[in-house]
Amino acid sequence: MRILIIGAGGVGSAAARILRRRDFFDAVVIADYDPARPQALVDELRDERFSAAQVDASNAGSVAALIREHGATHVLNAVDPRFVMPIFDGAFAAEATYLDMAMSLSQRHPDRPYEEVGVKLGDEQFAKEGEWKDAGRLALVGIGVEPGLSDVFARYAEDELFDEIDELGVRDGANLVVEGYDFAPSFSIWTTIEECLNPPVVFERDKGWFVTEPFSEPEVFDFPEGIGPVECVNVEHEEVLLMPRWTKAKRVTFKYGLGDEFIEVLKVLNKLGLDKTEPLTVKGVEVSPRDVVAAALPDPATLGDKMTGKTCAGVWVTGTGKDGQPRSTYLYHVADNEQTMREDNSQAVVWQTAINPVIALELLARGTWSGAGVLGPEAFDAKPFLDLLAAAQPEGYGSPWGMREQPLPQQG
Repeated sequence: MRILIIGAGGVGSAAARILRRRDFFDAVVIADYDPARPQALVDELRDERFSAAQVDASNAGSVAALIREHGATHVLNAVDPRFVMPIFDGAFAAEATYLDMAMSLSQRHPDRPYEEVGVKLGDEQFAKEGEWKDAGRLALVGIGVEPGLSDVFARYAEDELFDEIDELGVRDGANLVVEGYDFAPSFSIWTTIEECLNPPVVFERDKGWFVTEPFSEPEVFDFPEGIGPVECVNVEHEEVLLMPRWTKAKRVTFKYGLGDEFIEVLKVLNKLGLDKTEPLTVKGVEVSPRDVVAAALPDPATLGDKMTGKTCAGVWVTGTGKDGQPRSTYLYHVADNEQTMREDNSQAVVWQTAINPVIALELLARGTWSGAGVLGPEAFDAKPFLDLLAAAQPEGYGSPWGMREQPLPQQG
């Protein structure tokens, strides 16, 4: 296996550092628009299996040419979702297996954005599913942490724990603190603005996909391992578009623990138009307001040594258990920033995202996972993934996941 990682930011760098400890691949090429970034990472890794390259991720031809130049068999897209389609198309053209952690962007309904569904996350990719399947090639989409590990949990819950699922409710929360900053997001602000200010999508089996208002349906969820209660709200996310395709869940939701301050900042950015991506002309120079916001904030990848706390990703599953009784279970994974910095010099949020595509690549290399078409994590057997995640190093990745029984939801 010869892997091409496109993007040498926080997640791409964390993936490379995790890969360094594994032996299932022959070579890894790390590529970025700025060639100095992957070269610095390769210099840090000091492993002859790794090399650096330059690529224009906005150009499918550039991506395909790089794949062919290095004989890459698998492409890991580790840049923001603006570049999903050029990399996706470039991988197809060069006959490589494709993996990403965020899917093609949505477009809200032009007239009724909070009443009607527009173009959904991943629609552009799923529109080409037939081409990938007919060619016998695999695009494994949404294989980060959320989407990704959360979807693996959903598959495991349906196969191993539940006879019938009423709701798959993804719940994400953290108690991370960044010292020295009044406001410093732990993940890409560009992507966070995109998913938090777009109309959230909810799925119900008898209704299909529908939209709600941003930050709707607040609830307090008690996260494990000392994180505690966090208010979570509806946010647009890929799981709601992926899980219904491969599970029989009656309802799928995604709620994110943002906190009052973060929500207020996002609302202000929206009111000022600073969330927009269309360029404005400022003193003769065209700039995207959202790009300006991203440039004004610290790079999340650089915050690890100033950050403390944990982040939790998981799925709250309710329904009927294998014993025929009502069941309510939260399947989760926690990343501790102190540990991820110590082991891989990567802050917890990007590390927790990056470990999952690496595990998927190892399962593909082993032949444990295989397939053709545009497939989400739910399309594969969850147990080998979770076993490899939790098993002690060096056999596994030494990052256990958890399961907690929850109070049954109140009927009414």
